Amino acid sequence: MKKRTKKCVILLSGGLDSSVVLSICNKLKYEIYAISFNYKQRHAKELDLAKWQAKKNNVKSHKIFNIDLYGGSALTDNIKVPENKDVSSIPKTIPVTYVAGRNLVFLSIAAGYAESLDINDIYIGVNSVDYSGYPDCRKEFIVSFEKIINRCTKKGLEGRSFRIKTPLINLSKGEIVLVGKKNNVDFSKTSSCYNPKNSKSCGLCDSCLLRQKGFKDAKVKDPLVYDV
Repeated sequence: MKKRTKKCVILLSGGLDSSVVLSICNKLKYEIYAISFNYKQRHAKELDLAKWQAKKNNVKSHKIFNIDLYGGSALTDNIKVPENKDVSSIPKTIPVTYVAGRNLVFLSIAAGYAESLDINDIYIGVNSVDYSGYPDCRKEFIVSFEKIINRCTKKGLEGRSFRIKTPLINLSKGEIVLVGKKNNVDFSKTSSCYNPKNSKSCGLCDSCLLRQKGFKDAKVKDPLVYDV
C-alpha cells in the first residue's frame, strides 16, 4: 500500500456524523490520528463503536482521553433526557443535553495533540442544519476557535497554521446519510442515542429523532433497533 503523506487528527465519537467524517478522511487518503473522549457520558457505548470504526478504517492511531467533565447536562448528570414524538416537536431553545464548552475542550485537546505531531488538519463532524442547537456546533464557533489556536500556539505563530475541517456543517442529516452510504459506512456500527436502553436506541431523544429523519429523507434503511 502506498504510504499516505497527508495527516489529520479527527474527533471520533462513534456516532453517525463522526463515522461519516472518518470515511471522508479515508477517501482523501489521509494518515489518520483519531481521538475519542470518555467524559462519563451516559451514552458511553459509542466509545466501543469508535474503536470498531477506527480499526475498520485502518487509522494510524486511536487515542481515548479520559476527562472528568462537570455536571449540569443530561448527558453527564442525573437529569432526564428530553423525549419528543417527532423532529417538529423539538424545542428551538438550547436543550439540557448541551454539555457546556464540550467542543471547546475537545478541540483544545485536538489542537495540542495535532501540534505535538506537526499536523495541520483537524476534522470534526459538527453540523448546524439538522442539529440540537448547540452553540459550539456552529460555523461561527469553528471560525473563531481556528483563529484562537493559530494565535496562541507555536505552530500557528510560526505560520504552520491549523485548519479545522467541517465537511458536514452545511449538510442535512439526510445528505450526511447519503455521503456515508456512498463511502460504505457500516451504519449498524454507529450510535446516535443520548439515552440507550440495553442494546437499543431510545427512539425519542433529539439525536434519535434527527437520525431517523435523516435516514427517512435519504430513503436508506436505518439498521438500528429502537425501543419504541
